[in-house]
Amino acid sequence: MKKQLILEDGTVFVGEGFGSESATSGEVVFNTGMTGYQEILSDPSYCGQIVTMTYPLIGNYGINRDDFESISPAIHGLIVKENAAFPSNWRSELTLDEYLKMKNIPGIAGIDTRKLTKIIRQHGTLKGSICGMEENPAEIIAKLKSISLPNDQVKQVSTKTPYPSPGRGHRVVLVDFGLKHGILRELKDRNCDVIVVPYNTTSDEILSLSPDGIMLSNGPGDPKDVPEAIEMIQGLIGKVPLFGICLGHQLFALACGANTEKMKFGHRGSNHPVKDLSTGKIALTSQNHGYTVKEGSVAGTEMEVTHIALNDGTIEGLKHKSAAAFTVQYHPEASPGPEDANGLFNQFLELVEAEKREAVANAKA
Repeated sequence: MKKQLILEDGTVFVGEGFGSESATSGEVVFNTGMTGYQEILSDPSYCGQIVTMTYPLIGNYGINRDDFESISPAIHGLIVKENAAFPSNWRSELTLDEYLKMKNIPGIAGIDTRKLTKIIRQHGTLKGSICGMEENPAEIIAKLKSISLPNDQVKQVSTKTPYPSPGRGHRVVLVDFGLKHGILRELKDRNCDVIVVPYNTTSDEILSLSPDGIMLSNGPGDPKDVPEAIEMIQGLIGKVPLFGICLGHQLFALACGANTEKMKFGHRGSNHPVKDLSTGKIALTSQNHGYTVKEGSVAGTEMEVTHIALNDGTIEGLKHKSAAAFTVQYHPEASPGPEDANGLFNQFLELVEAEKREAVANAKA
């Protein structure tokens, strides 16, 4: 079945529809990963977005039960050059088309994704719609120009109630702004006793759980749309060791007095080089964000920049000067992507242990 992808700038692509037959709209972005489409589809940080895969062949290893990053995908649509209808992999249980139908996610294949990516890189992310051939492009374009993108994505994807993921090690309260299951897996691999809480949990409620450490998860959208989280983080800094990832990094920066801004087309992919300023080492990282901490806004705050992106020089890591707290803009749990930065979870738990030792020493003094 023919479908069309219509962008708010007037560009129209015609391709083959797959997945759900329903129409959809959202912010059109691109991801440069060669693999990992299952994790991308199920990453809550893509809430409300239509994702273009720049690698031309998608779906060739199917969909399996193990590689999901959430139970209910929040992505609004998928754009590919070629949809592999007959996947070949021993773990494959569904085709990409079958999975998208199951989850009511529309897809479009057979369009020039290279041209689309160039448009986004030149003009920035655009609102777009995947719809049937019966729709009038002029009417869809006018509608896209008139609508505003949602600003409640974190509320949509965050857990509604707290839940435990028990372990025998350090107790970590994980604030869910749209967390990927990969973060939870890394904490469980280290035997942490994890309690996941909603995005709007207060600092007092978190501290009442007696955490040894606190993690701020990734998530979708503009960090300034979550003011309650900024207030919550301000109430935690200096009281318990803290580690933030992606949106959690941006929210931490805002809580400490820095500023954030929307990027032209963001960082979305599995091979973004990041430099650790303290060691000079380079890590290839998995990234998915459309906002960044504004360069220069860190000056005058209690934070210092620890990591930068080599591609464009944007801030990729922060550390508090006096409190036990650090954050990164990229994904150390990968899922998908390289695991170069996986040791940051160990660094966080070492910080937790150091704080506990200091507390014991102070109690004895």
